[in-house]
Amino acid sequence: MLNVAIVGLGRWGRRLVDAVCAPESAKLRYTQVVARTPDKLRAYCTARGLALSGSLAQVLADPQVDAVVLATPHSMHAEQVIAAAGAGRHVFVEKPFTLDAASARAAAQACRAAGVVLALGHNRRFLPAFLEMKRRVVAGELGEILHLEGNFSGNFGLAYDPGAWRATQGESPAGGMTAMGIHIIDAFIALAGPIAAMRCESQRRVLTVELDDTTSAYARFASGATGCISTLTATGRIVRLQVFGTRGWLHLLDHRILEVCDIEGKVRRIEYPLVDIERAELEAFADAVAGTATYPVPVDEVVHGVAVMEAAIRSAANDGSRISVDTGSI
Repeated sequence: MLNVAIVGLGRWGRRLVDAVCAPESAKLRYTQVVARTPDKLRAYCTARGLALSGSLAQVLADPQVDAVVLATPHSMHAEQVIAAAGAGRHVFVEKPFTLDAASARAAAQACRAAGVVLALGHNRRFLPAFLEMKRRVVAGELGEILHLEGNFSGNFGLAYDPGAWRATQGESPAGGMTAMGIHIIDAFIALAGPIAAMRCESQRRVLTVELDDTTSAYARFASGATGCISTLTATGRIVRLQVFGTRGWLHLLDHRILEVCDIEGKVRRIEYPLVDIERAELEAFADAVAGTATYPVPVDEVVHGVAVMEAAIRSAANDGSRISVDTGSI
């Protein structure tokens, strides 16, 4: 049993706790929490048997803590990951890993040097429909990959209060790119390999908080394939991912529907059951710590995804100019 402390107990932090509480996981359990507003969370923590700790340093000094889960603002991740690695603690960190390639590499190198597991919360990788999509691509069923498209959007920008950390340019540059677009970037890399360059435009048309509402990006893969990413923060929720090849296309819609089209245009729809992808990723993390499996999201792909996101953010700040992706290794 992996004893875990969680740092950050906002909406998503609570989701990561609840994912392994009902029913209780046989692989990991939360024992402590570090939160910015502990008084608001005492009842929640008492109900789940969580001890409130004063700081990350206090948690890392506790020999009963095997690993930490970080559900904190993006800009804090690199420093916290490096601190956890220095204390010999395994780390699960929410996406995006960091906001730039240099800090992502530094954090990954710290974990590698310390011999601890580093796992990223790219939960969509655990969807059965996505796993089938990747299997078909790897098996060559689509032929040569020509183009990919993805859209991950939602209405949460309309509900943010001024000052919310997710609604600031420092934590969420290029609108929904850090919250949602990074999932599409990660899927693109998993399906079609490294991305060489990005062009991105991002604007705020309707939101009053410091968050862009309409962001679109164009990717050029190292293979020569192309890709388009859209992410909006002030519209109805949608998640879709499509990959086109010389033998047909695959379309993932709303997490559990996979459409398969052959070269003649015949479309077949496959529906998958709902699964708890947060529980799946956390238990995969526990398996990786136990040495029974490798965490299925490679760290080098995660670091590359941060570099791609950084290039998109830089492009958006430069009127959509093409920006080469930092291809430095870990």
